[in-house]
Amino acid sequence: MANKLLSSIPPSYFGSAMSKKLDIGKLPLLNLAVGIPDGETPDSIKEAVTESVYLPENQKYGVFRGKQSFKDAIIRFYKNRYDVELGEENIALLYGTKNGLVQFPMTFIEPGEGVYLPNPGYPDYYAGVRLARGEVYDLPLLAENDFLPDYDSLDEEEVSNARLIYLNYPSNPLGAVATKEFFDATVERFKETKTRIVHDFAYAAFSFDEKHPSILESDPSLECSMEIYSLSKGFNMSGFRVGFAVGNREMVESLNIYQDHTQAGMWGVLQDASITALQHEEEILPVQHVKFQKRRNIIEKAFAQSGIPLNPVKGGIFGWIRVPEGHDGESFTDFLIREKSILVTPGIPFGTRGRNYIRISLAVDDETLKSVIERFNSIKGMWQ
Repeated sequence: MANKLLSSIPPSYFGSAMSKKLDIGKLPLLNLAVGIPDGETPDSIKEAVTESVYLPENQKYGVFRGKQSFKDAIIRFYKNRYDVELGEENIALLYGTKNGLVQFPMTFIEPGEGVYLPNPGYPDYYAGVRLARGEVYDLPLLAENDFLPDYDSLDEEEVSNARLIYLNYPSNPLGAVATKEFFDATVERFKETKTRIVHDFAYAAFSFDEKHPSILESDPSLECSMEIYSLSKGFNMSGFRVGFAVGNREMVESLNIYQDHTQAGMWGVLQDASITALQHEEEILPVQHVKFQKRRNIIEKAFAQSGIPLNPVKGGIFGWIRVPEGHDGESFTDFLIREKSILVTPGIPFGTRGRNYIRISLAVDDETLKSVIERFNSIKGMWQ
């Protein structure tokens, strides 16, 4: 039996949804709830796994905080891609970025301190704050402000108690992106305060109209921000469960200390595969970018012609759609699976501002995308 604290946290939506029995209609199922890219892991990475699994060094406990070669590859990657200078002390390896995002508040804040979470935003941030006995503060993301937070509108008492602020661009679920100017202003606003910034950069590879900035470009001295980078999405490595946190030394060190006590070092084979991925980023990441940009263009054009209110997909792999009158996100999700055999994600797990929305994934092949458009076209009158 879980303790009172753990029992007070709502069940993970995605954990529950994956085990739920679906009332599927008569048509073949179209699964638009998948949150991971649909391509195979590149051959160069798989070959690295095959070779490195035979190395004796990878069959024993490794260095707790990771191979120097992996950390060197991360340093080179951030320098080449974002012109950001990192040191070894600015890196923590993560066993999947979700682990780091959820664990971080438990390692960094004191009970009662506040954490601003984006609304709408990734649901599992909430669990980390509650497990840390922190206070969850609402960070509204509104269309009229391009889904960027308006810091001037925040409650002054909450701001004074805030220890962390979580950001996520390109956004899951909104498809919104941030500019360097926004990150510049964010760093300038908080760098002299006790509030630190965590930027979830899981969808870094998917910014379609221009390259997405790292928040560390706006914080070159790494005073107040930490970025969480995932290999799952851009490199098609979701099953590997590898990512890393980079940035402010104190923030990164808190994760490293926690993992010193809870982990015994990342498997060397995963590290070697990740090194290969980062070394081949100029070959791998553009393929992902082009594939999902094409899908974005197709779905945006089709839904615009049909009058279906899809939020502009400027980045990421998701579309955010307002549901028709008479429905909320959950009832419309049930309607779609029952009547059209389309599985989507309701917006409510992403926060109160998602109640009247659904999220669709673009991680589907061309034929599936064509069928998605046809089935949505058959119900376009619901929005009119």
